[in-house]
Amino acid sequence: MAEVTRTFKSSSRHGYAVETSPYFPSRLACATSQYYGIAGCGTLLVLEQHEAGISLMRSFDWNDSLFDVTWSETNEHLLVTGSGDGSLQIWDSANTQGPLRVLKEHTQEVYSVDWSQARGETLVVSGSWDHTAKVWDPESGKSVCTFQGHEGVIYSTVWSPHVPGCFASASGDSTLRIWDLKSGRSRLIIPAHQAEILTCDWCKYDQVVHVFLSSFWDLRNIRQPTSDLMGHSYAIRRVKFSPFLPTVLASCSYDFTVRFWDFSKPESLLETVEHHTEFVCGLDFNLHIPNQVLL
Repeated sequence: MAEVTRTFKSSSRHGYAVETSPYFPSRLACATSQYYGIAGCGTLLVLEQHEAGISLMRSFDWNDSLFDVTWSETNEHLLVTGSGDGSLQIWDSANTQGPLRVLKEHTQEVYSVDWSQARGETLVVSGSWDHTAKVWDPESGKSVCTFQGHEGVIYSTVWSPHVPGCFASASGDSTLRIWDLKSGRSRLIIPAHQAEILTCDWCKYDQVVHVFLSSFWDLRNIRQPTSDLMGHSYAIRRVKFSPFLPTVLASCSYDFTVRFWDFSKPESLLETVEHHTEFVCGLDFNLHIPNQVLL
């Protein structure tokens, strides 16, 4: 049974995304917004876990909602956030000042950001409500390539943990796309759902297994999903594969619940967690501590 071991509450802010540090086991970042992101400003919270609970290490305010956050894979103090004003911000958690750099090319909300984990690749991908994804060089502050093709809002962009220069995107146009940085085009288009697709993730152990919403896809055969996970009563906001167990993942939803699944089992639902009293938008596994999940 899952237990809530530590809780942090932020006054007048709603969490949109949470991500554990790839360097420090006890450190996490949370992108937050006022009024559910409909209006108001946003705050990036850098938090530290300890035996007594979770404490605020640093906070950074921005003049619009913050919808996503990703840690740098090359510098333990750097983070990138995506904002409702169409910009990305690069922050230094060791510095109390404002952002080091603001990247502004998108024309609408930036809903997703992800820092590449590939060796030798210092790149960030962003997905926007302007229907485009962009790959950025965070050191120069300029985009390397703009990817067009989606006919709806892009909700999620995630780098492949296996193939350099490859990322996936999930969109309100009901498609999942796999993109190639070298060609600047989509390698694969999957008409994967009859409704908007809000999230996607890659299996950390198998480069051809991909999940969005509640369906698993083998990218070698996209005629139909390999399996479906049914259980949430409202839209799934985020899915994440476990970094420790190849067939386990977690999902969080607008139905206020978090669910854990093992797609290798006939009865795939392992557990339902109902500790939240609002929409659950953020979810991440701790990369250092097995079985610890951040919500």
